[in-house]
Amino acid sequence: MSDIYLSRTNQKLSFVRLHLEALDASLVSNSWNRHGLVESYNESVLFHLTGAVHSFLREIAERYRLDASAVSSVGDLQRQLEQTGQEAPEASELAQLVESRESWLSRLYRAYDACWSARDGHLQRSDQSQSLSEIHVVQVNPDHSEDPAVLEEYRSWFAALDLLVERLRSSMLEW
Repeated sequence: MSDIYLSRTNQKLSFVRLHLEALDASLVSNSWNRHGLVESYNESVLFHLTGAVHSFLREIAERYRLDASAVSSVGDLQRQLEQTGQEAPEASELAQLVESRESWLSRLYRAYDACWSARDGHLQRSDQSQSLSEIHVVQVNPDHSEDPAVLEEYRSWFAALDLLVERLRSSMLEW
């Protein structure tokens, strides 16, 4: 059995660490492009956190000798386990986290999904003389993108995921 997904999960967790540090630095930056940097790092943290979860799901699938390439969600993992007559406490725990609206994983998924939707209310041009060909950075989450509490929430999600991965990996090794 290859450890490609284990390595990928570790890589994604490392990327999250790097982007959290960069987000922290951008929040106190006086740079002219501070707002763009903050928004960019907000989304990249969400992307890498979600990628780490996705890769960890495939890591679990690989451990149970399932078709890891066909796993994109907790539901996919559970379906494959059911089809092979296996039970995985790791999948059950992750399913509980996804189903609980207040869990860190459910909140992470909602925040990540929000990156893909934009609201029209904040996209009005303030100056009609601006060129239509000019590129403007539009804050997807303009109300909270520079709120230090967002960074703390991301850190708590990262810590929760890191602990979960470590704990579940230990339990998978016991079997």
